Amino acid sequence: MAASLIFVLCCNIAIVREMRFEKELDEGRAMRGQAIYQTGNHVERLDPLTYHVQSQIGKGAYKVAKRDGVWDCSCPDHVYRNAKCKHIWAVEFSLALRDEVRSRVLIKPLDMQICLYCGSSTITKDGLRHNKNGEIQRFTCKACGKRFVRNLGFERLKATPQVVTSALQLYFTGESLRNVQKFLRLQGINVSHQTVYNWVKRYVALMQKYLDKITPQVSPVWRADELYLKVKGDMKYLFAMMDDETRFWIAQEVADSKYTHDARQLFSLARAVAGKIPKVLITDGLPAYHQAYMKEYRTNRLDKTTHHIRQITLTGAHNNNKMERLNGEIRDREKVMRGLKKPETPILTGYQIYHNYMRPHEALEGKTPADACGIEVQGENKWITIIQNASRKHDSE
Repeated sequence: MAASLIFVLCCNIAIVREMRFEKELDEGRAMRGQAIYQTGNHVERLDPLTYHVQSQIGKGAYKVAKRDGVWDCSCPDHVYRNAKCKHIWAVEFSLALRDEVRSRVLIKPLDMQICLYCGSSTITKDGLRHNKNGEIQRFTCKACGKRFVRNLGFERLKATPQVVTSALQLYFTGESLRNVQKFLRLQGINVSHQTVYNWVKRYVALMQKYLDKITPQVSPVWRADELYLKVKGDMKYLFAMMDDETRFWIAQEVADSKYTHDARQLFSLARAVAGKIPKVLITDGLPAYHQAYMKEYRTNRLDKTTHHIRQITLTGAHNNNKMERLNGEIRDREKVMRGLKKPETPILTGYQIYHNYMRPHEALEGKTPADACGIEVQGENKWITIIQNASRKHDSE
């Protein structure tokens, strides 16, 4: 009996020692990985799932790639011991640094108890604004002298901000104008489907003007693709540019033809929105993309130019499945409308805003592309938050 207890005790001691030893090894790997990434040029990002990491002594490099959500490394420590090696640690430190330095833009709900312009609490009532739908209280700030109303962005509307934004949400999640109209009637709001479209047109234009001035912190890898649409019964093509890492829909344009279209305007618009050019551009073999790439993104300096990947495959890192997913979203929305009515429709721009700022994505762990790009829209109703901030910006200009 005593011998058995001694044996069990010795086994437990051995297990504890082994656990301590493994913990010390992991801590050592983490420290060496941190030293590798702090070197500055030892971690090279090939694409969002693949990295080349130089060895700590600078002789040779190892490939670190993510497969099925798990990092793999070609170094012996990972291959033979199945350990989280220092090279994987270096990649994770590099990713953490990129997320940390990504600047944040906060779009906050407006506090209607203070001045919308200077933030002062010294506001007083200053008469009523009369319209056919009722009277709206006006206020004046004693600090800056500005006049404003608390129903900012929704003045002169019979419907409340909650009703209007519910209509926008329903429409861009796939309901038709007439289905939105039926929903509002159930809420006691009797409006026509044309009124709903007028709301879409008005607020999409307002939000677009405001959001275009905010620069998203997109990744160095972009994707471009096209899909056909019906506009007044005619075949058109929607060209779109999207960030690979954050799924942020950067730019779009509607073209009459697929093969003769000049995509330079799309590439130029994407650069203006992001404030930079990508390091890697992934497209299909359409000549329009390569011609636009040569004109807009290619430079004489190898460290400043864009690498264009045209030979995409159905599987592997160089596929265009993420763009196909975006195309599927647009296609599902278009089916409800039975085609678009005009090329300059606000519907595509509105869906771009919905995709970027309102729609959570499973691939982003429930975040919106804007969240992943460092743009946080706060408040329970993001539509109201953006519309009110856009209205205040518009009034101040």
